[in-house]
Amino acid sequence: MRSAARPPAAVGVVRSFSLLGEHAAVWLALGAVAGVVDPPHRARWWRGARTVGTAYLINTALKSVVRRKRPALEGLPALIATPTMLSFPSAHASSSFAAARVYSALAPGAPLYAAAGAMALSRVYLGVHYPSDIVAGALLGTAIGSAAR
Repeated sequence: MRSAARPPAAVGVVRSFSLLGEHAAVWLALGAVAGVVDPPHRARWWRGARTVGTAYLINTALKSVVRRKRPALEGLPALIATPTMLSFPSAHASSSFAAARVYSALAPGAPLYAAAGAMALSRVYLGVHYPSDIVAGALLGTAIGSAAR
């Protein structure tokens, strides 16, 4: 995927999109803002945001235990900087799928899951995760989101 599709414009778009998921920021912001603009469901949105934060923290703890290094492929350097050199599981995937699961009780699920999937795949495209990192992150996030729903 990375060797065949790296036009500068695509890399820039994917990188910008991926940065939205750094530290679960876009998902935390979604829950916070939705809680403000949807007063009847405020508590549920904010509980969802706490769930996303919890998924991020659990993921970070797992990374420090597993300590799997990020991909280092000759001729294919990472296309984005990362806060750590640890890759398993993907925090972008876990927070995104936790958000999709928990927020889909309040909003249409298809766009949430599409965005979560795109966020997870962006990390493989950018060369900072193995596919197994995003699968594990997606499963972890879905489990945490399900438990909170």
